[in-house]
Amino acid sequence: MDDKLLQRITHDPDICHGKPCIRKLRYPVEFILELLSSGMTTEEILQDYDDLEREDILAALLFAARLSQVKSIHKIAS
Repeated sequence: MDDKLLQRITHDPDICHGKPCIRKLRYPVEFILELLSSGMTTEEILQDYDDLEREDILAALLFAARLSQVKSIHKIAS
């Protein structure tokens, strides 16, 4: 199931400067996460953005979860 969801996340240098996006649409994963963190519900997002599907939001969350599973974090600037 995880692999199927992650297939919804695409990378294309010609779309949103190569940022991870939902199904080659111009919805970067970070945008979906920002909407959720602002307090919008999945239902509200789906109502506002007709071309998104529930699985797209789940894929964005799974993608973010996978990114957070790093072994260590190194400070690169102060």
